[in-house]
Amino acid sequence: MASVNEVYSALKNIANKDQRGFITPKVFNTFAPVAQNKIFNDLFSDMTKAQTMRARNVDAKTHLSYVKRLEEDLAFFAKEAAIAQSNGVFEKPDDLSRIIGIKITSTSIPIDTIYDESKIDYILRSDLSAPSTAHPVAMVADNIEVFPTDISNIKVRYYKYPEGRSPSTGARTALTPRYNAVSLGASNEVFDPTTSVDFELPDHYVPNLVLEIGMMVGINLRDQDVYAYTSGEAKQQNQ
Repeated sequence: MASVNEVYSALKNIANKDQRGFITPKVFNTFAPVAQNKIFNDLFSDMTKAQTMRARNVDAKTHLSYVKRLEEDLAFFAKEAAIAQSNGVFEKPDDLSRIIGIKITSTSIPIDTIYDESKIDYILRSDLSAPSTAHPVAMVADNIEVFPTDISNIKVRYYKYPEGRSPSTGARTALTPRYNAVSLGASNEVFDPTTSVDFELPDHYVPNLVLEIGMMVGINLRDQDVYAYTSGEAKQQNQ
């Protein structure tokens, strides 16, 4: 996953190099989760563009495919939750960002999802398209309503909001990305992995995170600035 230490160090060093101002951990931590959410949301619009490229037969093949790369990146955030009906509705998971699909738990029959209330009203009134246990329908709004209403348990496959990872173990955490350091005295500080939280985005998004956070804090970073720094860091780590 993208290292919060690497992203913060890149921003701090680039800003100091060109005398663009010092970025404090407090400022960085304010914008880090915002930048991650923006990049995560951009993946969906990028997927639409990539699928258009594939339809025009201009997407690359095999491992070079843009669609495949985005699918792999989004897979980090795919999750499934079993939900029981409560007071006639199904509560959405707290971390739900976008629904991939819904099915009946007991039979694995897929449930069609609808987001338009006028459309569900039409379906429920229709003799031809009325929902059944063989062809159920879900109305997704603040909660999820499933028809027919005697369906009591569903499984929702969805993309969750990005959160964080432990720098020490790589384990998922509900905490958002943040950089913390411990003081060694005389203005000397070192990264503290025990209280910091890495990004949940894959590590190849480090340059994107540096650019996004840089723009948010008012630093006019150039692509070549970020590329030069992150490439140099990668070479040092591989030596």
